[in-house]
Amino acid sequence: MKFSKKCRYGVIALIDLAMHSRDTHVSLGSIAERNQISPQYLEQVFASLRRARIVRSSQGGYLLNYPADKITVSQIVEALEGSYHLESETGNWEGTASIVTETIQKDIVDRVNDRLDQILQNLTLADLEQDCMQREQDEENMYYI
Repeated sequence: MKFSKKCRYGVIALIDLAMHSRDTHVSLGSIAERNQISPQYLEQVFASLRRARIVRSSQGGYLLNYPADKITVSQIVEALEGSYHLESETGNWEGTASIVTETIQKDIVDRVNDRLDQILQNLTLADLEQDCMQREQDEENMYYI
């Protein structure tokens, strides 16, 4: 699994949208400007998010289609990249190679995929928004000597 630029920008844009769309629709241009992301690239990202029904366009801007605490990181990643799981090993192995392949599948690939599910399905956009706002507040309260 690779956390691609498309996925990273999508998560950044959704955190921004969650933070700024409480009372109004948010334009892609304002999201792009605040986060130094190409507006054209962001349009492609939001097309995928619209198809997955994570966001909706309205009145010249965007809104989350669901409350941020109902949108999981796994939904976002799947909307932008497809499956985030490590691929299963396939092949016509025989003998010891078959046993080793099955061991790798069960002890590594399946365990990594299970752990990814645990993390990404239990981490919401609201969690990311809250962490971001806390870091922003901590930065404002930081004193430099």
